[in-house]
Amino acid sequence: MITLNRRQFLATSAAFSGLSASTGFAGTPFATLTAQQSDVQLLPGNYGKTSLWCFDGGSPGPEIRVAQGGRVQRRLVNRFSQGTSTHWHGIRIDNAMDGVSGLTQDVVQPEETFDYDFTVPDAGTYWYHAHNRSFEQVGRGLYGALIVEEAEPLDIDREEVLILDDWLIDPETAQIKDDFGAPHDLSHAGRIGNLLTTNGTFNLGLSARKNERLRLRLINAANARNFQLGLEGLDGWAVALDGMPLAAPIKVTEPMILAPAQRIDLIVDVVADVGETAHILQFGREEAFSQVTFEVVEWGSKNRRDAPLALPPNDHRMVDLSEATMLSLSMEGGAMGRMRSASLGGELKPIGEIVEAGYFWSFNGKVDGINGDPLARLDRGQNVRLKIVNDTAFPHAMHLHGIHFHEVAENGTLGPLRDTTLLERGQTREIAFVADNPGQWLLHCHMLSHAASGMMTKIVVG
Repeated sequence: MITLNRRQFLATSAAFSGLSASTGFAGTPFATLTAQQSDVQLLPGNYGKTSLWCFDGGSPGPEIRVAQGGRVQRRLVNRFSQGTSTHWHGIRIDNAMDGVSGLTQDVVQPEETFDYDFTVPDAGTYWYHAHNRSFEQVGRGLYGALIVEEAEPLDIDREEVLILDDWLIDPETAQIKDDFGAPHDLSHAGRIGNLLTTNGTFNLGLSARKNERLRLRLINAANARNFQLGLEGLDGWAVALDGMPLAAPIKVTEPMILAPAQRIDLIVDVVADVGETAHILQFGREEAFSQVTFEVVEWGSKNRRDAPLALPPNDHRMVDLSEATMLSLSMEGGAMGRMRSASLGGELKPIGEIVEAGYFWSFNGKVDGINGDPLARLDRGQNVRLKIVNDTAFPHAMHLHGIHFHEVAENGTLGPLRDTTLLERGQTREIAFVADNPGQWLLHCHMLSHAASGMMTKIVVG
């Protein structure tokens, strides 16, 4: 049985409170989601508070929890001085609700509101985050978890939603370094922080019981950091990636890479003894350290359960590779890159003018982002196979809005469904999907500084 704490219960209640198109149950308005500046104790207590941009006063923002097939209704209220919007990451959503400023909606100006109203077709772990000047607004804390529950409860004792992030902090002031858009971040690996947190807490510690079975929902909200994670004192299985269930649980035996925006659901058994501590480990360049600790305080059960079963699959149309239209996307640019010119505004310009305009990367020789021609115009239901070539010196986490895709192996087999795929430097990968959701869908690097400096395009589904 899943046990909800008070915060989760309130979030669940709020998620089910809206049943009509424009107002909530019994005529009440949408629950609000307020973007505002708040002072938060982000660093250890001997430091002062840090000014963050938050939803409802905290980062992460309130957890939104709803049943599969249910409805999310939220009124975004903008209470700070910069325009914003909210993207519901990983949801196969109506295009008008996708939350991309300048593409699917106008930016929500200061003191203005926008009503989001959509159903959630797929159970899984998702999240929501700002999608205007994302490299800054997400970097300042404007995000939260969106959890869509399966119809039947799992055989677990409890679950934990764990949002991983890194923050670039000035240690002298305890404030976020106000250098968003720095050329180095735009042209290199992105904005990498110096403080790692889980759920907005440095060195998060939780209690656990021996042989307790947990569902861990891990979300990477960092601007650019790839988390390399392992388990100690926990015996685990991966059961879902980017919200989508795996066909069968996969035993965790090696470090797991979680790129920006990716999620992984784990079922873990606590195997550390009473009085010991289990860990989710983060592997750095030279050593491993604890990202989350689980202090084993008592026995939960004398016996361990059998290995977990697969999660129930989400209904999804399978792509037919034999009928697929071939597309290609070449990433170029960045520091140590070979881009010498690119198209901007329909004109070929030398690299100096491109950089002067704030761009460092190109897709297929263009830096126009969502303002230029789409990568493709597709018929609804069309099968697509997209070859992505990373001809740069840095990794990129490519995210497609509104549609899930398979990674295609070299032998042509289809991998698990995902919405974000990591390409290491020099790597080529193919993805395949059915263009079954009409609208204009953003395709971009989720190293958010890269997206801001050229790594954005769109796919239009008729």
